[in-house]
Amino acid sequence: MRYELIIYWSNVDGNFIVDVPELPGCMSDGATHEEAIANAQAVVQEWIDTAKSLGHPIPEPKGKLAYT
Repeated sequence: MRYELIIYWSNVDGNFIVDVPELPGCMSDGATHEEAIANAQAVVQEWIDTAKSLGHPIPEPKGKLAYT
């Protein structure tokens, strides 16, 4: 997976949160970094599969945060 992952701790959720900013609304969580990343990999694939099935474009991974 080449999409950027932003990982942070959430005191509210008591978990690590992973945001995939290049895929709108694509997020996951986990009790550990490893679990959160594994969950993110599954969610990214689900996001892509859903977008394909709906005929939506799949953004190309940029691999780094792009500030505009």
